[in-house]
Parts: sequence; structure tokens; C-alpha cells
Amino acid sequence: MVEMSDPNKILVADDNQANVELLEAYLADIPCQVEVAVDGQEALEKVDSFHPDLILLDVMMPKLSGFEVCRKLKDNPKTSAVMVLMVTALNELGDIQRAVDAGTDDFLSKPVNKVELLKRVQNMLQLKGIKDENERLRRYIESMEDSSGPGGTLIV
Repeated sequence: MVEMSDPNKILVADDNQANVELLEAYLADIPCQVEVAVDGQEALEKVDSFHPDLILLDVMMPKLSGFEVCRKLKDNPKTSAVMVLMVTALNELGDIQRAVDAGTDDFLSKPVNKVELLKRVQNMLQLKGIKDENERLRRYIESMEDSSGPGGTLIV
């Protein structure tokens, strides 16, 4: 019997209800679990409780901007691996540079094109899966090296 993996978890952080509903409707086409945060502070709290694989993060939000949220996530070793796709109406070169400086993994301008959003989300989730698997293998190799003891021989 094949084990089914858990669906990917996506956090949508946007203070505009119409944007949230649109993104949720688009994401209904892929197998995922979606949670919503309506401001930057709530986004950080949801990351701690929901543990998303990907965050669709608006820049202009109350309490903390998307730039601030992204920087806090990427500076924290516990959350630095969470993929961040900034989705925003801001599209000036300076805004893109600020998003990159904050640590975003990708940037998408509003109005959002459904096909482009879904393809980026799928690519980012696939990349997250590869990164997670590489980390799992790295830890496994380290544990094997540790178990062979000093001067021991590891047979692979």
C-alpha cells in the first residue's frame, strides 16, 4: 500500500478579504491546506502554530509589513526554510529590491494571474520538498558518521 503524504500547507497573509478569497479560490486547484492571516503579527503567530511550507505574503499589511514579516522569518533558524512568495501591488524596482533584501524566495505582482500563481506555487513547493529531503539525508549521513565512532569504518 502506498502511503499518502500530508498535503502542503500554505499560509495566505493579506488584509484584503477580496484578495484572500481570490487566492483561496485559485489554490483550490492544488492539493493543499490553507490558513489565513489578516496582518503581519498574525502571520508570524500562524507560522508558529500552522507550520506552513509556503507563505503567500502581501507587503502592505497592518501591524507588520510583509517586508518585516519576511525578514523575521528568514532571520530565525526555526522558520528560515519556510518558502515566501510576496504577492503585492507594489512593483517598483525599489520594492522588488526590498523584498529580495528581506529574504523573499519569489515575487509576484498584483493583479495575480491564476496560471502564473499556480505554477510558482507548485515550483516553490517542489523546491521545498527537495530542500527538506536534502536536509533529512544530511542529518542521516551525520548520524551514520557519528555512529561509526572515532576512527571507525562506515560501510555504505
